[in-house]
Amino acid sequence: MNLQRVDWLAVALYFVFTMIVGVAYSRRASASMAEFFVSGRRLPWWLAGTSMVATTFAADTPLAVTGLVANNGIAGNWLWWNFLMSGMLTVFFYARLWRRSGVITDVEFTEIRYSGKPAAALRAFRALYLALPINAIIMGWVILAMVKILGITLGVGRTSAIGISLAVVLIYSTLSGLWGVVVTDFLQFAIAMTGSILLAVFAVSAVGGIPGLEQRLAAVYPSSASLFRFVPEIGSAWMPLSAFLVYIGVQWWAAWYPGAEPGGGGYIAQRIFSAKDEKHSLLATLWFNVAHYALRPWPWILVALASMALYPGLADKEAGYVRTMVDYLPSGLLGLMLAAFFAAFMSTISTQLNWGSSYLINDFYRRFLARNRSESHYVLASRVATVLMMAIAVLATLSMQTIGGAWRFLLAIGAGSGSVYILRWYWWRINAWSEISAMAASLVTALTLQLGFGLSTEKPADFAILMLITVGVTTTVWLAVTFLTRPESDETLFEFYRRVRPGGPGWERVRTALGMGSGDSLWPDFRDWLAGCVLVYASLFGIGKLVLAQWGPAFGYLLLAALSGWLIYRDLSARGWEQLAR
Repeated sequence: MNLQRVDWLAVALYFVFTMIVGVAYSRRASASMAEFFVSGRRLPWWLAGTSMVATTFAADTPLAVTGLVANNGIAGNWLWWNFLMSGMLTVFFYARLWRRSGVITDVEFTEIRYSGKPAAALRAFRALYLALPINAIIMGWVILAMVKILGITLGVGRTSAIGISLAVVLIYSTLSGLWGVVVTDFLQFAIAMTGSILLAVFAVSAVGGIPGLEQRLAAVYPSSASLFRFVPEIGSAWMPLSAFLVYIGVQWWAAWYPGAEPGGGGYIAQRIFSAKDEKHSLLATLWFNVAHYALRPWPWILVALASMALYPGLADKEAGYVRTMVDYLPSGLLGLMLAAFFAAFMSTISTQLNWGSSYLINDFYRRFLARNRSESHYVLASRVATVLMMAIAVLATLSMQTIGGAWRFLLAIGAGSGSVYILRWYWWRINAWSEISAMAASLVTALTLQLGFGLSTEKPADFAILMLITVGVTTTVWLAVTFLTRPESDETLFEFYRRVRPGGPGWERVRTALGMGSGDSLWPDFRDWLAGCVLVYASLFGIGKLVLAQWGPAFGYLLLAALSGWLIYRDLSARGWEQLAR
């Protein structure tokens, strides 16, 4: 492909902007660990929430969605749509609690919730586990996507593509800390969404609009009507009943997954720590879930469907997205779309590097190896850690073949541990050994089932069996360990409760001992969680019906979404916004 001068200009302008932001915020980021990793806890909700969306708007995501749609139709997206229910738990049950905790990372939380050597060991293990192998897998699949994009658009080989990708992001990500990440995220999200929408318009036009798309798909795929289903056809080859029940009934709460951790966590928690107050933390996560699940998917889905009609024999279905971009975008817009991919890539990688280095430095190096050093020392160490993690990510990229496969692998090895992350906030009896045993049991069980018994995450029926067995074994193990080991000391529990003030009956024993009366009811949070799920799913389906020109159903879904949004607003207003702005 030959990019024109105007295309190169669009890409160059984007890079100039990001470097200016990186340099502009480098001094502020160097001031302290809090500035480098949580922006001094001064982010407004719209900036923190948009940064969350931009981070999950990676270069890999449109390609992965294209693969899901090409293999299973629109309903194939339920592999990740089901995580909305977990995301809404974070909005109404956990965002305010995370903000109250006052930590820099979610791993640091372990030593305010638990105590002693088990807590310290858990913190050290989670810091290294999440920062190195897990972070490497995530960055690996993001880099893999960029390799595919650059290979098709610029015709460069795998090694050269990796080198270009890393050179673009490494300097920028080490300069400015989270301040530079979130500021550039805002522009990156705007560029990426604009590019995605424009590509969808040109792709659909290339196949003759929505009617032409339906006709061309019908000519190639005998069961093309099923491609447009929003809900999977239960009993089909790719969605047996067991797999569907796992998706909607188990996976969203039982499995740990980056960006959708049960109980919050990872870079989502990092943005929550960075918000101005509890009100801004709640609104940031609410905006993230609306934008992530309801607003972003449809341009990708339309391009995926169009690519199926345009390239019916394409072996690498994920690459159909990029081929559509190369073949059907005019000069100027092609450069904008390439800049959009760079924006999506840089947003995600810069966050992963900042997030991962926060674990290595705050939770391992500073905690266990080098205490009482200067803030500038730790910031410098963070920048060195950034380079180390990038190198490890390269090795992960070289061993990956498909993005969707990496998604399923992470879901499998984290199955069953989610219940601990949900309940540790609301049940005093959970201790450090509960988490340790859950992590170990889920990892060992999932790997044993895959490597020892041949269950494949690529096969829906196998995936369902793998998830159910892993969840069952892991839950049994961590519950048994919880009751067979001693609870945390009263001193630790009292201090945690005073600091975080979780509601519900699970802390009644502690509240009684402290003489603090009854805690907050969890019913309003549950009511808002339910309304939030309806809000986003109705918005998702309403926008989908709108783009497919099905006006009646679109109006009905969007009306239901508006009603759900109004109920949430009324409920939060009645509870008092001033109580959230603490």
